[in-house]
Amino acid sequence: MFGVIRRRVASGSPSPLFLGQPVQKFRSGSSVPATVSSIVEKEIAFHSRGCGNVRSFCHISSGCWINSKATREVFCQQVLMQTWRRPFSSDSGDSVDVVVPPLAESISDGTLAKFLKRPGDRVNIDEPIAQIETDKVTIDVSSPESGVILKLLVNEGDTVEPGNKIAIISRSADATTHVAPSEATPEKAAPQPTQKISEEKKAPKAEAASVTEKPKAPPAPHSSHSEPQLPPKERERRVPMTRLRKRVATRLKDSQNTFALLTTFNEVDMTNLMKLRADYKDAFVEKHGVKLGLMSGFIKAAVNALQYQPIVNAVIDGDDIIYRDYIDISVAVGTSKGLVVPVIRNADTMNFADIEKQINTFAKKANDGTLSIDEMAGGTLTISNGGVYGSLLSTPIINPPQSAILGMHSIVSRPMVVGGNVVPRPMMYVALTYDHRIIDGREAVFFLRRIKDIVEDPRRLLLDI
Repeated sequence: MFGVIRRRVASGSPSPLFLGQPVQKFRSGSSVPATVSSIVEKEIAFHSRGCGNVRSFCHISSGCWINSKATREVFCQQVLMQTWRRPFSSDSGDSVDVVVPPLAESISDGTLAKFLKRPGDRVNIDEPIAQIETDKVTIDVSSPESGVILKLLVNEGDTVEPGNKIAIISRSADATTHVAPSEATPEKAAPQPTQKISEEKKAPKAEAASVTEKPKAPPAPHSSHSEPQLPPKERERRVPMTRLRKRVATRLKDSQNTFALLTTFNEVDMTNLMKLRADYKDAFVEKHGVKLGLMSGFIKAAVNALQYQPIVNAVIDGDDIIYRDYIDISVAVGTSKGLVVPVIRNADTMNFADIEKQINTFAKKANDGTLSIDEMAGGTLTISNGGVYGSLLSTPIINPPQSAILGMHSIVSRPMVVGGNVVPRPMMYVALTYDHRIIDGREAVFFLRRIKDIVEDPRRLLLDI
């Protein structure tokens, strides 16, 4: 019997029944009729050498039982081998459709901001060909295969959903289409007149209908009237808001409508923190490979203040208050496309170097537009540093669903009374906007005062006092 199996395997004729009835019918361990036993023998012997996952199978003859475990392993492995393909594409011979990838659980669609490639351009596998702008981030759509872009199926500014086809790539058109994309289009356009002539002979009525439809082209000037219909002014231009800007506007307005916003202020003497940075900046860079900034000092101070005032780390959910035993600090970063707020996870477990490294990473990603949605989700407190732009004082707006936001401002040398003497000191105004529904003024003032104490004397962090 095994000699027969070897001869059948040597013939190399694959059976189309492997994913069909034989396996599905007998994988449960039912008895095998003699008429189909040879087929199952051939399938198991043939595919076992390719899969390598069949640990055992019985000699099959009339009335014998198939080892259901082995057969099931061959079946599953073959399915995995056949269904593993590059995501976000559909293959149809020589051409490959580029499909919009899944965006996020909370995002159902996006706007195709721009195409990075044009018809006739050559692309490599995983090379970005388009950018989709969502409410939170900009996502790159990568090429699933190497080849040449034949056609773009949507226009810039169109709304797309996951699974929509946006382009077609040809694998075999590398040399011809890419060398002269402008010449390839006339060649394709040439056969169209002959097709139109034959269609005119067959269906003159359809041609007449198309002729009557052509006069509808004049609505083009109508589009000019859709621009500012109020008295047009010179040196003005109208640009649609990006989805990110719309999202920021909506969230900030919702924050004002939902929360009972109240802001408390204080001022911080930055002398000691700036001296600490000046004394150890070279040693810090040499050991950790990153510069020591002021932001890490404020984040460490905020973490300590949240531990002293856990109500600031809590949030209202319906009729309940959710106390969070973790501290995730959101850092507001302004970009050309809008405000993004990446989150430093578990900031209470990080030291100065870890925080500075994370901030640098987020800053680079924000400028490149490569922040992921997961990196901006959550957060228990937001810190916004308007001082880098020269802001002297502001009342920041809470980032939902948080309950407070800390605002930093510019450092200005002002005359201060120290030890009975008037001396110049580098001072910074700090502001805490909080949800007065959950946080009382007492807790808010104590929170801000704790930040002031730690920033003015960082040694408190070492002594935990």
